[in-house]
Amino acid sequence: MDLSSQKLVIIDTGCANLASVRMAFERLGVQPRVSRDAADIERADKLILPGVGTAVAAMRNLNERGLVPLIRSAKQPLLGFCLGMQMLAEASEETMTGEDGNSGALIEGLGIVPGKIRLMEVGNLRLPHMGWNQIVHDETHPLLKGIPSGSYFYFVHSYALEVTDATLATCDYGSPFTAIVGKGNFFGAQFHPERSGSAGARLLQNFLDL
Repeated sequence: MDLSSQKLVIIDTGCANLASVRMAFERLGVQPRVSRDAADIERADKLILPGVGTAVAAMRNLNERGLVPLIRSAKQPLLGFCLGMQMLAEASEETMTGEDGNSGALIEGLGIVPGKIRLMEVGNLRLPHMGWNQIVHDETHPLLKGIPSGSYFYFVHSYALEVTDATLATCDYGSPFTAIVGKGNFFGAQFHPERSGSAGARLLQNFLDL
C-alpha cells in the first residue's frame, strides 16, 4: 500500500501530547488523523494508542470516551506508545489516591497482552528510568526489521510490563522488562519512538509496512 494513502488514526485518548506523534508520521509521508470517533477508528488501516500520565487517568479517559470496546475489537495493526503500551496489559500496579482516598488496588487494563505493569525494581538506580537505553531482541520480527539488537531508544517511565511470552524485545534497567510487546495485531513500545531518532523512525516505518 502507498504510504501516502494509508489511513492512520491516532486515537485521541485525552492523555497524550499528540503533536509530536503526528509529526513523526508526517515525516514518513503519512498524514494521520487524530480522532476518538468510532467510524474513524473502525475504517483505519493502522491505529496508534498514545499515552502519558497515570494509568488511573488514562483508563478513566478511555472508558469515559467509550474507547475500550473499540480498541479491544480492533482488527487492524495497533501500536501503543509508553503508557499506551501499558494500557494493553492485564492490569497495573500504578496507583493514584482517588477522591475516596483509596489506593493500592490494581488498575484494570485492556487485557489484550499478557502480564501486569509493575513498579520497576532498579536497585540503587534512579526512577524514573529516563534517557537512552538498549533493547535486546532476536531480530526475527518484522516490526524490528533493520533494527539491530542493542539499538538505543528513549525511555521515560517508572512502571514497566513484566517479561512474558508476548515480549518481542527486552531492556534492562536494574532488572529486565518488556521494551516491545506483540500479540496478534496488537503491539506496544515502552519507549517513545517519536523521540528515538533514526531507530524510532525505522520502527514506525516497519509498523506502517505490516
